[in-house]
Amino acid sequence: MSHNLIKKYNVPGPRYTSYPTVPFWDNNTFSLKQWKQSLRQSFNESNTSEGISLYIHLPFCESLCTFCGCNKRITKRHEVESPYITAVLKEWDLYCELFNDKPKIKALHLGGGTPTFFSPLNLNRLIKGITRKAILAENYEFSFEGHPNNTTKEHLLTLCSLGFRRVSFGVQDYNDTVQKAIHRIQPFEHVKRATEMARSVGFTSVGHDIIFGLPFQTVDHIRETIAKTRQLMPDSIAFYSYAHTPWIKGNGQRGFSEANLPKPEEKRLQYEVGKALLADAGYAEIGMDHFALPTDALYTAMVNQKLHRNFMGYAASKTQMMIGLGVSSISDSWYGFSQNVKGIEAYYHLVENNIIPVFRGHILNEEDLVIRQHILNLMCHYKTAWNNSDSTFKNLDDTLNKLSEMLKDELVVIENNGLKITKKGKPFVRNVCMAFDVLLQQKKPEKQLFSMTI
Repeated sequence: MSHNLIKKYNVPGPRYTSYPTVPFWDNNTFSLKQWKQSLRQSFNESNTSEGISLYIHLPFCESLCTFCGCNKRITKRHEVESPYITAVLKEWDLYCELFNDKPKIKALHLGGGTPTFFSPLNLNRLIKGITRKAILAENYEFSFEGHPNNTTKEHLLTLCSLGFRRVSFGVQDYNDTVQKAIHRIQPFEHVKRATEMARSVGFTSVGHDIIFGLPFQTVDHIRETIAKTRQLMPDSIAFYSYAHTPWIKGNGQRGFSEANLPKPEEKRLQYEVGKALLADAGYAEIGMDHFALPTDALYTAMVNQKLHRNFMGYAASKTQMMIGLGVSSISDSWYGFSQNVKGIEAYYHLVENNIIPVFRGHILNEEDLVIRQHILNLMCHYKTAWNNSDSTFKNLDDTLNKLSEMLKDELVVIENNGLKITKKGKPFVRNVCMAFDVLLQQKKPEKQLFSMTI
């Protein structure tokens, strides 16, 4: 990739798991009443046909990984498990009371934190408590994030018996120096053991998460990590950029000096080398920063133009509604977003008082909905079109003007009321989406809110 293009387009930008992005939500006009109305509308429109998705945030970790930007609570006290599950199940009750029918669950994902911080017994209680008040859609998909150091065979057997078939293990990097810097000591043997155990008990899709741009990381480290990954051939791989945002995420991302991070050119070379090695191993690129073998559901979804993106990342099927349970979880009714309170004590207080524990959100207007669909098209399929009145918006001409430089640089092609991102332009998909992001262009934040795009 050209160094000039990196220099030109390496700017702070969103990762577009939503539009509008969280910093531009209109919290002043958002209300819990509006949020409930948008949920009922979406549920009535979509539950019978496609069902809903659930994300459950399990925030506890025994130690702090300094690369992590997730909402977590560091503790070794496992007595916190039971009251947290009680609160999550109570929150689920509050949502179920809004609807005139049983929710049909199409997808469920456990994230964290460290979901395998929780005992198999407590995870069993959680999932059975959720499904007891719902029905399962045909070909439903349950998945979770596993920590290779503490995922036991009992965890895997329990979750498999509950219907889980996808798991992603956080690898990050196998180099000792990098692991020490990010406080994630995790030998290859641990990942190998967890991967092989998952497959042996019945998991049909095992994913690995690998990060580039970490402190002290080099291109040779990427080569080493992917060489070891090839020994295990996970079904899917998330190969994504370390998002260095210590001004947002606090001391957890200040465990090393800025000088220890790779320069933008080095960081992009890490990605290009890694991407080529993954292609050589038989992995196809799926959306932004994701790769899968042709046998994986994500690949099939991409080929069939059914790939979807939400706050959980890429998914093989779309649901209009996604409910987030637990502290800091984000929910999406398609017509609106909401985020739960981030503090565990505040979360307990609201749930115990029968209040859905959201603290901010956004109700989308007509223009938001149109732009949202364009950005979703670009992030999932690298193309979009505005060939009818339902897909145009007031600032479309301004958007096209902002894309003129990318057109000259052959990153995009614009013709017949449509846009396609070229192969050369795929690494800049976030920059293309930013041209459509009316709120980002209008409000121009004074301080840096997002990680760099390259």
